[in-house]
Amino acid sequence: MRTKKQAELIDGFLANLDPELGRVYRELILHLSGLGYDPKKQRSAIVFNCAQHNKQIAKIGFDRKGNPFFALRFSACRGYSQRFSHIVREAVCGKNYMEPNCMAKGEDFCKGPIDQRLYTYGLPNGETRYHCGAKALAIPGLSREDVPEIKRLMEEEHRFLMKYEAGPDPEGT
Repeated sequence: MRTKKQAELIDGFLANLDPELGRVYRELILHLSGLGYDPKKQRSAIVFNCAQHNKQIAKIGFDRKGNPFFALRFSACRGYSQRFSHIVREAVCGKNYMEPNCMAKGEDFCKGPIDQRLYTYGLPNGETRYHCGAKALAIPGLSREDVPEIKRLMEEEHRFLMKYEAGPDPEGT
């Protein structure tokens, strides 16, 4: 964390978790911090944004039932495990599914290739469904075993956001 206030925000959240789960969250939070993402309170959650592109990559908090959640934006990523494919399937097949505005209305808020701005899932009937890639998707049952893949996804998404969403490099490199 860059400031004492940010550290207190994270410590307050982690104090409410089981110690082992708290260590998993702390490791992921420190990785986000190392990539340049700062925690910020947003309503009842904590979001992680990067000042260079002002996009949210992760969100943590407690759901309506009081269970902790970790949500990650990973739409630009490819080659993720069945576990993460299942998370995307749940997002595109849920009862509240809506086609993303960039598909339905031609809106273009995000930059970069469209196939990397959307979560994509092919259904057994041949239909392809899409979900807004700007949304962080909750990772159910987060555990220590998920950490290496989550870190890889964070890094891949970060590279994408830096390439397409960050402002011009002040040094022109």
